[in-house]
Amino acid sequence: MNIGIVCYPTYGGSGVVATELGMALAQKGHQVHFISYQQPVRLSSFTENIFYHEVSVSDYPLFDYPPYELVDVVKFEKLDLLHVHYAIPHASAAYMAQQILKAESIKIPFITTLHGTDITLVGRDSSFEPVITFAINQSTAVTAVSESLKKDTFEHFKVNREIKVIPNFVCIEGCDRPETDLELKASMAPNGEHILAHVSNFRKVKRVEDVVKVFAKIRKKMPVKLLLIGDGPDRHMAEAFCREKGISEDLKVLGKVKDTERVLGIADLFLLPSESESFGLAALEAMAAGVPVISSNTGGLPEVNLHGFSGFLSNVADVDDMAENALDLLQNPEKLAQFKLQAFGQAKKFDILNILPMYENLYNKVINE
Repeated sequence: MNIGIVCYPTYGGSGVVATELGMALAQKGHQVHFISYQQPVRLSSFTENIFYHEVSVSDYPLFDYPPYELVDVVKFEKLDLLHVHYAIPHASAAYMAQQILKAESIKIPFITTLHGTDITLVGRDSSFEPVITFAINQSTAVTAVSESLKKDTFEHFKVNREIKVIPNFVCIEGCDRPETDLELKASMAPNGEHILAHVSNFRKVKRVEDVVKVFAKIRKKMPVKLLLIGDGPDRHMAEAFCREKGISEDLKVLGKVKDTERVLGIADLFLLPSESESFGLAALEAMAAGVPVISSNTGGLPEVNLHGFSGFLSNVADVDDMAENALDLLQNPEKLAQFKLQAFGQAKKFDILNILPMYENLYNKVINE
């Protein structure tokens, strides 16, 4: 198949998933054309079946958020379908391209994948609601990354069509848990302390203050280090909190790192106390590194992190319960070891080898309709 993938090129979950999906499709022999305003961050090198089309974004004041120009790419690359990630502006741009090409007797179906922010945040702005509803209903097919997000979409929009749930995924090589980088672990925890980790864009919705509150509560009971991975508006608040509490010497702020798998692999627990998560890709990536997850029970997280098996779930903002659950594992080495194995086993269910055929089957269906 000749597939166009329209996505944001950033570190966010949708861009990561779209890029990894495209690279996996290319490895299977499909032609994959990435269409974005910058090269996706995970697209570090080009392979035989991958092409990148950079979209020029006008800086003219009337076009702060212009739709992507997809018509030329579809026409001249002879694409079979478009797979767009996010309802706006990508699905609306795909619909416009579809209608323009229809006048030239060119058929181009498009699949819209909903990732969360377009539904749970942007979509609840009443000014966007009609456009998002229209774009979803006009898509040839629609997928959502979790049952929770599918439910939210039907609840908040007047959607009159089927939405298929195809979850996010991780790329797991081999059947065994990845080996821990002992040298890196020793550099982060030189006295053998347990290591907590958190990865996010440090926006308010991630409740980073709760991350450091849980860390502080655990630290009162036992030696522990906290690794903050990523960057965003609430990172400085987290650092200030730790300085105020006198625990900043046990905080490691790593910023944006490309090899997050290597860093996650040295952690004992992953903290994700988010106020909202449509899926919880960061939790899944931690589990793929064999790290149990202490998370909130919001959105799609219960579909990923199984309570009492791959980690523990708590109500949003219940930092006492999160700390107790974390200590239950950290103070019981055998139980922690078992949870690490179970977390990796749960992550394997979301291996791309299991998820990729779902997309391929859907692609074939919309092409042949």
